Amino acid sequence: MNLVKKISAFALVVITMASCGEKKTDTPTDVTATDSTEVAMDTTTVEVKTTTIVDVAAGNPDFSTLVAAVKAAGLVETLSGDGPFTVFAPTNAAFEKLPAGTVDGLLKPENVEKLKGLLTYHVVAGKFDAATVTDAITKGKGKYTVTTVQGGKIDLSLNEGKVILTDANGKTSTVAIADVAASNGIIHAIDSVVMPK
Repeated sequence: MNLVKKISAFALVVITMASCGEKKTDTPTDVTATDSTEVAMDTTTVEVKTTTIVDVAAGNPDFSTLVAAVKAAGLVETLSGDGPFTVFAPTNAAFEKLPAGTVDGLLKPENVEKLKGLLTYHVVAGKFDAATVTDAITKGKGKYTVTTVQGGKIDLSLNEGKVILTDANGKTSTVAIADVAASNGIIHAIDSVVMPK
């Protein structure tokens, strides 16, 4: 009888230890792994959905005309791509300075290529923040010329600390707000639409 009690007690200890071991190992590991995965997925999803150049522009009511033009030209996917891009983005007020009917005409389907050309004239490949642009202008003795995605050129200069764009037709625009960050580049808001030849 004594031997039977000892074997029973030993078996009970082994079963109890095995049960405790399973609970300690399974529960925390599963919870930790699940929590880490969920946090990583949430962070990634938020970043991708809210930070591209198009998303930043769409989130600002002052760029509603630009966003409508980008959509009409079929450039949403391009400007949401990896980049990096520097966009000299005309505000709604900048588009309003154009002759009456210009914007409406450009938004018509038959003018899609002209609209693409105009919009890509405002885009430069690469990321050029205000400090980089100012440094390049200074090193260029007051002028720095950039080639746009459209293929045309824009001259950049400084006037009272503000960056001035001079388009292919000699018209100028001023950077009103610099360095609006996006995940695939940077936006500089400008006060006038620049025009290619």
